[in-house]
Amino acid sequence: MHPFAYHRATSDSDATARLGGGASPLGGGTDLLVLVREDLARPTELVDLRYIPGWRGIDEAADGGFSIGAGTRVSEIAGDTRVRTALPALALACESVATPAIRHMATLGGNLCQRPRCWYFRRSIPCLKNGGIDCPAVPGENQYHAILSGGPCHIVHPSDPAVALVALDATVEITGPAGTRTLPIEGFFRTPRQRLDTETALEPGEVVSRITIPRESRGPQRFEKLMQRASWDFALVSLAAVRRTDGDVRMVLGGVAPVPWRVGTSIEEDVAAASLDEDTIATLVERALYDARPLSKNGYKVRLAGALLRRAMEELGT
Repeated sequence: MHPFAYHRATSDSDATARLGGGASPLGGGTDLLVLVREDLARPTELVDLRYIPGWRGIDEAADGGFSIGAGTRVSEIAGDTRVRTALPALALACESVATPAIRHMATLGGNLCQRPRCWYFRRSIPCLKNGGIDCPAVPGENQYHAILSGGPCHIVHPSDPAVALVALDATVEITGPAGTRTLPIEGFFRTPRQRLDTETALEPGEVVSRITIPRESRGPQRFEKLMQRASWDFALVSLAAVRRTDGDVRMVLGGVAPVPWRVGTSIEEDVAAASLDEDTIATLVERALYDARPLSKNGYKVRLAGALLRRAMEELGT
């Protein structure tokens, strides 16, 4: 690994003053240090955010909403009794991340910002994400790549908590040199058509500082993740589904697109509207996956996604 400096930030202003240029933020380091080792990131300095007051912790508001510091460990969210009771989809998503050791180190903010796990990108085989001119997954090994919104690059977003947080209508607080701004989490992620150099809306010097979840997102929830192995694996397909306290439904797929993939408001509205029979569910699943464009070796993901959607609709559409 190439040499780099280390700085322990003590405040928001201290961190943002040093970030940008060649410096990178450090949370748990479970992805960043791998990227450095693989020569996919070459920071001149790592700015440690873990000791900034307020960047770690889970707060339940008086109205029932939640505020989670970006430095909070994934394991802390998975094991928090309040989260498990009020936001089980998020707790289950965090519980499904990697191994216990990684969950104990990984932060929520870092998990949302991790780079794609495409084996071409990770092994520095020329691709659109690392300076190449095309996506080698298209004619190559594409078993784990996107079936929705793919192209010109066909990555899938690797974060499990991101899928749950989109279903929960979370808001991302971003801190940078110009101060603090917020984004709905759906607007936080970027597809390859929007940007090839990054997967998020973060600008130079900005970091995720907090995630908030509204009280309306309490209600019946589910999170299901299908993997090739029973543990320590990324999702082939996952699904987070929520029936909010106001009756609205949110359904979001993971492992199928470059961003957490919301199935569409018209389908969610139909699920929320009335009890669903088998024929109606079959029609809604077909509509949800109408735009799927699998590559040569990942057509199985369409069937897996359909099975998860069917189970969620049977549970929430009653």
